[in-house]
Amino acid sequence: MSRTERRLVTVDIDRRGYGRRYTSLPVDELRQDGFSINFEGAYIRPEHIDVRVGDVVRWRKEDRWMQGCVVEVRREALALHVTLADVAPLPSDAFFP
Repeated sequence: MSRTERRLVTVDIDRRGYGRRYTSLPVDELRQDGFSINFEGAYIRPEHIDVRVGDVVRWRKEDRWMQGCVVEVRREALALHVTLADVAPLPSDAFFP
């Protein structure tokens, strides 16, 4: 991958009592304690993304699945910032229906 190419970083979001909210939701920044999406130049806005406190977020980090729980959602005019807690790697045999 060249310097000008960016790898697509995505997360999956599940809601207890509801099921899967998003599969492969693209994010601009993914950290151990959360993620951010920049909406500059996009048609949709932060209020169009339905992420709530208590949602479960999963993503691949190298060859492991990671999971965390949403504890804060902050929306700005052109950005969405989500803070996670209880982030931990999942067992290698974890299964998600």
